[in-house]
Amino acid sequence: MGRVLRRTVIKSLVVAGGTAALGACTTAPAPRAQPTAQPAPSEPATSKPATRKPATGKPAPAGTAPARSFAVRTEKLSLARGADRPLPTTIWRPDAGGTFPLILFSHGIEATPENYADLLTPWARAGFIVAAPKYPHTAAGVAEFNPIDLVNQPADAGYVITQLAKRGVGPIAAAGHSGGGITTLGLFAGNRDARLRAGVILAGRQIVQTPLTGASTPLLFVHGKRDRTVAYADGHAVYDDVTWPKAFLTVTDGGHVSTGPELRVIAATSTDFLRWSLYGDAAAKKRLPRDATRGGLATLANRL
Repeated sequence: MGRVLRRTVIKSLVVAGGTAALGACTTAPAPRAQPTAQPAPSEPATSKPATRKPATGKPAPAGTAPARSFAVRTEKLSLARGADRPLPTTIWRPDAGGTFPLILFSHGIEATPENYADLLTPWARAGFIVAAPKYPHTAAGVAEFNPIDLVNQPADAGYVITQLAKRGVGPIAAAGHSGGGITTLGLFAGNRDARLRAGVILAGRQIVQTPLTGASTPLLFVHGKRDRTVAYADGHAVYDDVTWPKAFLTVTDGGHVSTGPELRVIAATSTDFLRWSLYGDAAAKKRLPRDATRGGLATLANRL
C-alpha cells in the first residue's frame, strides 16, 4: 500500500483518543418485528428489484416475502481464509425450513457481530439469514489491531458468502456499519462481488474515491446528521455519486450510533428495503416512506 493511501486510511479511520465510537448499536433494546401492513402511497418505481437467479441458491419468487415473524436461532461457524485470517462467523437465521436470502453483515472498527444483534435479529425474524464475520484485525479484542486491514475485508466478506452459499441460500445482499460500511462499499467497487443483489451502508464512506462497478444494484444509505466519527457529508457524497437505484435515510438528530426509537426506524426501513430488493415485495417498497419517517426521527430521499 502506498504511503499516501496509508495516511488517508489512518486519517479516515483513527479517531482521536481511540475508536470506541466506531462500535455498534450496543445497548438498545431489540426492535420488535414489524407487522405486515397495508401499503402506503409512494412514487412509481423507476427500477425493478433484483429477482434474477443468484450465483448460488434458489431465487425467491417476486412478491412472496414471508408475512410471518420467525423465531430466530443463532449458530457459530469457525471459518478462516487462510491460517492468518480467522473469520469466526455468527449466524442469525429463521428457525424454519426452506431457502432464505442471505445478508453478509460487516461490523465496525473495535466492534463485534454481537454488538449488532438489535438490528440483525429483526432481519432474521423477517426471513433472512444474516452472516456476520468477526474480522481478524479490526474487531474488538483482537491481538493485532490494525485499521488499515479494512482494505482486506471485502475479500474476507466474499469468502464468507461463498461458504454460506454452499449451504443453499437465496439472493444475497451485503450490509455494514462504519468500517463495515467501508467494507460493504468495497464489495461494490474495486472488489465487486457479482453475487450481490442489494446493499445497506450504515454510517459508511469510501476511503478512496472509487466508482462503483458492475450491474446496477439497489443501495440503501443510513447516516446520522450529527455523526462526529464519519461525517454525514462524506456518507452523502457516496450516495450523490451513485447512479443506481438508491435511497438515503437521514437520522435527523442521530450520531454515529443509533439506539432506541431511532434504531427501530432504521430496522423497519432497512427491512422494507431488503424485503423489496431480495424478495421482490412491492408492498414493502411502498411502506418505505412511511416507516422511514415514523415519529419524525428521520427523513428519506428515495430514488429506488
